Amino acid sequence: MNATVASLTRRNLLGRKRTLVLLLLPLALLALCTLARISANLDPDIEQDLQGALAPDLLGAFAIAILMPLLSLIAGTGSIGPEIDEGSIIYLLAKPLNRYSIVVTKLLVAIGVVVAFGVVPVGVAGVVLTGEVGAVTMGYTVGALAGGVAYSAVFLLLAVLSRNAVVIGLIYALIWESLVGGLVPGAQALSVQQWSLAVVQRVLGDSAQRLDVESAVGFGAALVLLTVVTLAATGYAGRRLETLRLNDDA
Repeated sequence: MNATVASLTRRNLLGRKRTLVLLLLPLALLALCTLARISANLDPDIEQDLQGALAPDLLGAFAIAILMPLLSLIAGTGSIGPEIDEGSIIYLLAKPLNRYSIVVTKLLVAIGVVVAFGVVPVGVAGVVLTGEVGAVTMGYTVGALAGGVAYSAVFLLLAVLSRNAVVIGLIYALIWESLVGGLVPGAQALSVQQWSLAVVQRVLGDSAQRLDVESAVGFGAALVLLTVVTLAATGYAGRRLETLRLNDDA
C-alpha cells in the first residue's frame, strides 16, 4: 500500500459533495430503522415482528440489496474514475510506482469508505432494530462487509475499463443485483447479493430458517466466488493500468 496514493485517493473520495452523497443512503437506512423501532415501542405486534422476520427483511432488502452496491459503486468508481476522466492519472502513472500497488491502494481506500459509510451503519441499524449485538446484527454486518469488498473491486475495475462506469454500474446494481439477481432462479448464483446472503445465513446458523433467510448459493461456493471475483477484478485492473499508455484515452 502506497501512503501517498492512499492520501490522494482519500482526499478525492471524501470531498464535500461526494461525502454528502455517501451519507444519504446510510442516513436513510438509519431513519427507516429508527421509525420501525419507534413504531415497535408503540405497538406490541410490531415489536414481535421486529424480533421475527421484519428486522432481517429490512436489513436484507435495504442494506444488502441497495445500500452496499450503491455505496460501493460510488467508492469503487470514485477511487480512480475521476483521475482517468480528467487525464490526471498520467501524473501518477509517470512515477515509478507498481500499477498493482496503485490499484490495491485505491481498493483498500474504497473499502475503508464502504466500511465507514456502509458496514458500520448496517451494524448500528441492526442494533436499533433488534436492541442487541446479536446474531442478526452480526450476520448482516459481516455479510455487508463481504459484499462491499467484492462490489468495490468490481466497480473499481469497471472505472478502469470504461468512462461510463457509473452509468453501467448503476444499471448493474439496480437491475441485475436488486432485480434479476434477487428474483430469477439461476441468475441468483451470479449475484454478489446472494453471496452476501450466504455469509449472513452462515452467521445466523440455526436461526436462519426461522427468520426466513436463505441464499441461493451455499456458503462454501459463496466464499470462493467472493474471493475469486475480488482477486480477479483487482488483478485485471492492475493489468489494465500496467498496459495503459500515458497518452491513452482509457
